[in-house]
Amino acid sequence: MLKFSDETEVKKLAELHGHEAEALADMLSAKYQIPYIDLSKFPINTDALRLISETDARKSSLAAFKLSGRNLFLVTISPEKQETKNALAELREKNYNLNLYLGSQASLDRAWSRYKEISRSTRTEAGVIDISNEAIAEFTKKINDLASLNQLFSAEGVTALAAGGISNLLEVLLAGGIVTKASDIHIEPQAERVRVRFRLDGVLHDVTFLEHKLYNQILSRVKLLSGLKLNIKKSAQDGRLSIRLNETDIEIRTSILPGAYGESIVLRLLNPEAIAVTFETLGIEPQLFEIVKKEITKPNGAVFLTGPTGSGKTTTLYAFLRYVSNSENKIITIEDPIEYHLQGINQTQVNPDKNYTFLTGLRSALRQDPDIIMVGEIRDKETAKIAINASLTGHLVFSTLHTNNAAGTVPRLIDLDVNPKIIDSALNLAMAQRLVRNLCPVCKEKRTPTSEEKKLLDAVLESIKVKRPTLVLPSTDQVLQPKVGGCDECNHTGYRGRQGLFEAIMIDNAVAALLVENPSEREIKIAARPQGILDMRQDGVLKVLKGETDLGELSRVVDIHEEIL
Repeated sequence: MLKFSDETEVKKLAELHGHEAEALADMLSAKYQIPYIDLSKFPINTDALRLISETDARKSSLAAFKLSGRNLFLVTISPEKQETKNALAELREKNYNLNLYLGSQASLDRAWSRYKEISRSTRTEAGVIDISNEAIAEFTKKINDLASLNQLFSAEGVTALAAGGISNLLEVLLAGGIVTKASDIHIEPQAERVRVRFRLDGVLHDVTFLEHKLYNQILSRVKLLSGLKLNIKKSAQDGRLSIRLNETDIEIRTSILPGAYGESIVLRLLNPEAIAVTFETLGIEPQLFEIVKKEITKPNGAVFLTGPTGSGKTTTLYAFLRYVSNSENKIITIEDPIEYHLQGINQTQVNPDKNYTFLTGLRSALRQDPDIIMVGEIRDKETAKIAINASLTGHLVFSTLHTNNAAGTVPRLIDLDVNPKIIDSALNLAMAQRLVRNLCPVCKEKRTPTSEEKKLLDAVLESIKVKRPTLVLPSTDQVLQPKVGGCDECNHTGYRGRQGLFEAIMIDNAVAALLVENPSEREIKIAARPQGILDMRQDGVLKVLKGETDLGELSRVVDIHEEIL
């Protein structure tokens, strides 16, 4: 005997009715001379959807599903309905260019179901999220430390947040990052779940774990906001979006990288408040501070900063620009992106789609008769050569390079085909930096260093004496360390805030004599030793002995066991 599955038959019947409804809508589109659309095959843009309230949308049998500038795309099932005509007239009065489609009831229902994803905050234009001050104030009350952040994003908390729509969950993640002063948000898919971490003071901390279903929705939302392609899943993509807070735009760099279990998302929060540091408060050692001050106020030459991503190079460059900016000089920057808007400075942003790169930007900037030029990064030979030539023709040039230390700047420039014979005339100063976490001033504790640690500290202090015989050096009998578990003031991490470690090399006669021989980093370090400038390890050890940071943190960012030259 044949047996029929009621569930299967019901499903087949529903599919048949669905096909009939779509066929009817397609047929009616010819009658009304309106193009037909099936929204099951198209994404629904909630920013378009929110232009019509859910009540009015249902009343007028209308839904907006796409917004591109002032071009608004809508679907209806009853184009002759008076409520539909009234709603369309109101949108035209608001200067929207309407593109009307005819669809089935299923298409309308699909669009209307997305109203639950429209959160309390609003988005104004592509790539910009407005998070209300009230929302931030609410998070400030809820999030006092890392523990309260973890509690907010507990399994139950994530479920509650996701109930308000995926946009709401993403906005809470971003707001949490702002409140805790995170520099990055990492969303990393794993086999069973998706890990979310915040980078606080340069160190990653677990915040929550998400189900893959929620992660997929967040990924689509991030791609949409960042202007990335939704259908590309096997290639890396980079984009950007903004958060608008207190009338200030916080730029966010988006990086998508394919992995074994899905695409990894990194959102880098470029908060203007985090980089509004003055030249005097960078933490540069006094003697080096005077050298840098002299070099960045010269009328021409180049000052290059080096260090890995996240070492604070941009913050230092902005501090330089603030210090030298005045009404008598013209400053032009070429950045990727503009992280902070500086008053009185002409800032431009790289845009590869419009062929505005560091190279083309630098060429254009030179035609503007600037006194000072800041190039965000030197990445290629042409940009390096033009920057060096600009420094030789009456311009002061600030830029960054990727090298491990200050001594590596010269070999890197030579690798970029810069003529070694002109480097000594062009390069004022090569400076390297790293960031270390400061010990919490409230709960840091004293301890006696181990015999091995004391031996290392004494050896570094001896090397400092060689460079700076008159410098009064601290004792190595005691060091400070973070308290286990920390306190409320430091989010129970033992650290609060960060400061820079710096080193620099000037191109004096001893260093210049080596340039034509294509010198190594080691040879340059030895030649520059009489300059008396401390390297990053020496600078760090002094800060350890002053109780500002600890040995564990110092060894995290520099090689403290490197050969002492």
